[in-house]
This record gives sequence, structure tokens and C-alpha cells, in this order.
Amino acid sequence: MGEGGQWIAHVDKVEGVAVRNETRVTQFILLGLSNNPGLQIIFFLLFLVMYLGTIAGNLLIMTTIYMDSQLHTPMYFFLSNLSFIDLGFSTVTVPRALVHFLFPRKTISLSDCIAQLFFMHFIGGAESFLLVLMAYDRYVAICNPLRYTTIMNRRVCLLLMGSSWGGGFIHGFGQAFPIVQLSFCGPNQIDHFFCEGHALSVLACSSTFFSEIVDRVNGGILAIICFSVLVVSYTYIISTVLKIQSAEGRQKAFSTCGSHLLVVTLFYGPIVFLYMRPPVIFDADKLLSVFYTIVIPLLNPCIYTLKNEKARNAMKKLGGRKVSSLRTNKN
Repeated sequence: MGEGGQWIAHVDKVEGVAVRNETRVTQFILLGLSNNPGLQIIFFLLFLVMYLGTIAGNLLIMTTIYMDSQLHTPMYFFLSNLSFIDLGFSTVTVPRALVHFLFPRKTISLSDCIAQLFFMHFIGGAESFLLVLMAYDRYVAICNPLRYTTIMNRRVCLLLMGSSWGGGFIHGFGQAFPIVQLSFCGPNQIDHFFCEGHALSVLACSSTFFSEIVDRVNGGILAIICFSVLVVSYTYIISTVLKIQSAEGRQKAFSTCGSHLLVVTLFYGPIVFLYMRPPVIFDADKLLSVFYTIVIPLLNPCIYTLKNEKARNAMKKLGGRKVSSLRTNKN
């Protein structure tokens, strides 16, 4: 077997005669984005910079919202959770990829591979539901402004957020469980930089019919629910905004929703292409995976803060406090 692979032999006997040797893969080799050593160094530096930017940007948003009492509203509560999810989403894949860029041994055990697959879909599913909740929050704020604080109270926000994580867990389990049922007996090379479902299932030596059906049904239900709620929410939002008399009021309302619509488009675009199509591998899949695992979590903090004056002012205020604190300590 190739580098990093470990096959365990099993001998079946019929009436004392060995009739068959089977092997079971316990480790996989992740082929990554390229086998060119020079390119791997470049990828390492790019991934490292983007990952550090993701950590810094999302931690800044979470800290700012936590420290500023004026941001203790449902909208910013969901935004802080989105930052936490984005941070987790990148952390599931990027640290291991960084290690693999630097070292020749690029192996991952079967159990770690399944765990990575589960957490990718768990956190990704939670983000899908959270984006729907953020759309619903904007719908209530714009279409029912007088009842907003009553409808989106603290208890409701916590229940909705808990439901988002619960839905993500069910989605992650639904994606990982069928893969667990597959048998892997070689080859053991995954043409990806993490354990992606399609790239893993094509290596199975048992039937993938059940896993493909569950994958489509699970992903399809998630997509239909999220897409339907998003369309309904924004249909009502746009209809309400167009009825606003003042141009300034319409601009402010659209500005509030613009960031969310951009994030939704960036998040769902690559995922729809990757998971709502026949289970085949395209060359562009790995690049799209880079986009939704590390680029989007890096962009989200920028998108929400650049178009949100209240958040920018809160960050400036937080920065001013830090500078004042440092000066006080020096004196």
C-alpha cells in the first residue's frame, strides 16, 4: 500500500480453507491542492494569512458586540454567532491543511476523516439556518417594527439559535452516517485538501447508492427549507421597503439587508454547485472549497462592518478604550 496507508488483512475461511483476503483502509492520503513543493509553500503562506485574518476579524466582531451594550440586540446577537460559526468552520479544515502544506506526510485516519466530515456539515448546516434566522430578524424589524422587541425577545432568540445548532447537528449526522456504512479497501488517496464527501465516497469499494440518496435528500431538504424562508422573507421585506415614502428611509432599509443578501449569495453559491449536482469530481471543486471554507469566513466580518456604521463606531470606541488603557498602564 502507498505512503500513509494502512490496510488490515482479513482471511475468510470456508471449511478450513482460506478463500479470500480482504483489506480495510484505516488511513487516507490527502493529495491537497498541488504536489509542487514551491506551490505548497505559497499555499501555506496564503492560507496562514487568511486564517489569521479570519481569527482576528471574527474575534473583533464578537468582542465588540460583547463589550458594547448598545449592540446587545437580536441583529448583533445573530451576527456574533455567525462570527463564532465562521471561526469554527475554518478551524475544522485549515490548521490540518497548513500542516500538510509543510510536511510530506499528509495522512488522516478514517475516524478523523469522518469526524472532519461531520463537523464541516454540522457547522455549515448551523450557518445555513442562522442565515435564515438573520433574514427573519430583518423581516420582523422592517415589516413589524412596533412589535420587533416583543417578537424577537431574548428567549425567542436563544430558542432560534438553539434550533439552528440542532438543525446543523442533524444535517451533519445525516451526511456522516452514510459514509460510516461504506467499506474502504483501496485506493486510499483523497483528491482534496480535506475529507470532502464526494471525494471520499468515490473511494468506497461497496455500493454508494444509499449514501448518495441520503446525501441528496439531506442536502435537498436543507436547501429547500432555507431557500423558501429566504425568498418569502425578502419578498415581504422588498414589498414593505418599496412602500416607504422617503428615499432616505428606503436606502437605510435596503442598506440593512444588503450585507446579509451578499453573505447569503456568497455562502450558497458554491455549496449549491458542489452538493446539488451529480456526485462527480470537477477540477474546480477544490478551488470552490477553498472559497467557502476560508475566503467566506474572512470576508463576512468585512462585509458586515464596512456597511454598518454602528458596528464601525463601536469598534473605534473599543480601540480608543484599549489605547487609553495602555497609556494609563504606562503612566
